[in-house]
Amino acid sequence: MGKTLTAVLVHILLVVAVIVGMGTLGILANDQEKTTEKFTGELERNVTIRVLENDTAKQQGYLKYILDAFNEQYKEYGIEVVDANMGEYTDLELQGPYGYGPDIVFQANDTIMKYVDGKHVLPLPTKMLDCYSVVDEKAWSAYKQTVNNQSYTFGVPVNIQQPLLYYREDMLPEDWKENWDDDKNNVPDMIENWTDLYRYSKHIRKTSNGKKFGYMKSLNDGYFASGYYLSYGGYVFGGEDSRDTSDIGFSKGESYKGARIIRQLASVMNLECTEDTITKNSYSKIADGTYFATMTTPDVLGLFRAELALQYEKEGYSKLDAQNMAIENIKTVNVPKLPVSGNLEDESQGMKDMTVMGGVNGYAISSYTESPNACLAFVNFATSYASILKRNELLGISPARIDVAEKLGGLNSIINNNLKNGTNYIMPSVRALAQVWTPLQTFCATLADDVLKDKNKYVTDEALLQGLKKVDKQIYDAIHTLAG
Repeated sequence: MGKTLTAVLVHILLVVAVIVGMGTLGILANDQEKTTEKFTGELERNVTIRVLENDTAKQQGYLKYILDAFNEQYKEYGIEVVDANMGEYTDLELQGPYGYGPDIVFQANDTIMKYVDGKHVLPLPTKMLDCYSVVDEKAWSAYKQTVNNQSYTFGVPVNIQQPLLYYREDMLPEDWKENWDDDKNNVPDMIENWTDLYRYSKHIRKTSNGKKFGYMKSLNDGYFASGYYLSYGGYVFGGEDSRDTSDIGFSKGESYKGARIIRQLASVMNLECTEDTITKNSYSKIADGTYFATMTTPDVLGLFRAELALQYEKEGYSKLDAQNMAIENIKTVNVPKLPVSGNLEDESQGMKDMTVMGGVNGYAISSYTESPNACLAFVNFATSYASILKRNELLGISPARIDVAEKLGGLNSIINNNLKNGTNYIMPSVRALAQVWTPLQTFCATLADDVLKDKNKYVTDEALLQGLKKVDKQIYDAIHTLAG
């Protein structure tokens, strides 16, 4: 009886909220107006909805949890949500028009928003959603686009992505409080500052005869590497909304300092940092103690812990002890501070917060679904307080819902604050962003190769600046010249 009453109340709220939402959406061209009118509040019955989630959500059991929970609550309507059983990067643009795409897509903002131009995703009546008032406007803005002078929202934020530092706490030196905590704040210097992490990485390599490493990351990964440029005045696209693709800005400001830091970091790694090997093996290498630290996003914390737990079991620990030890020893913190000088061997000018490339992952609804209201009910359910709290528990995500982030506290609050203060630079939600990665990644790999093979072509500030100007031109050409 209780579940039936709850479902009826939810249904009533859906109808009321849609009416309110419809009033605020305004009117587009006729074909767009029909798209908006799909949200009538009348739940479709006896339908199957296919949900495309990421692989981590599948592996860690979250997708099964949320599907089962929704299906139980909505079974009286005959609504069943199922795994779309597709690759996590399935192209809705190609498959949707032919009926093969998912009804609901979970992706990063830049991926979802590339579907807007072809009307492959629906504009959403977001004010009807439970999460509407508890998600920061900067997170919502990642999914907004103006069409015919009207602003529409095409996705619902779930979690905020930004790079974090992952490290093995049990690999800290025993004397870190005495020799690696200069400010005596009871936090190891090597997880606070890139200068000390760089120094500790050299120390690990020397004391292990080159068998172990400190910080390791595939430096050819433009998403993560871009933060070094952004921190010194670089940007992706210009304009007030960061979507002016005629203005490419990786060479702007003092971004050459970021290029210098990438080159310095490469010097304490090996040639694997010039390609994808470190990204692929970071879980196992952190687990077996080959790497001390790496940088990646919050939603893979569970994978690092699972890999380390397996390592402990191989060493003879019980399953429970292994899991507890993995939780204790895999730590995540905000990205370290950078030297104002742009030189990892010069702290004389002090330190500054690092600006990182971030994103907002969320749900969108396919324009090709035959059950838009049922889809919206699922999105509302999956972005509820309880659902997001569970997603954090299983996946380690940083919630876009401020109320959940505040309850969890710690790093989750920090990430939300980074979004507000701009040190989390959200990926521009434009199709042209796809043209950024190849030139940027190629240059980052070239910087690493330059130092590791003693080519020394990019040693001076001028050489680094000219290299970045070439990147800007390659991106511009890929967007405007070659594409045209």
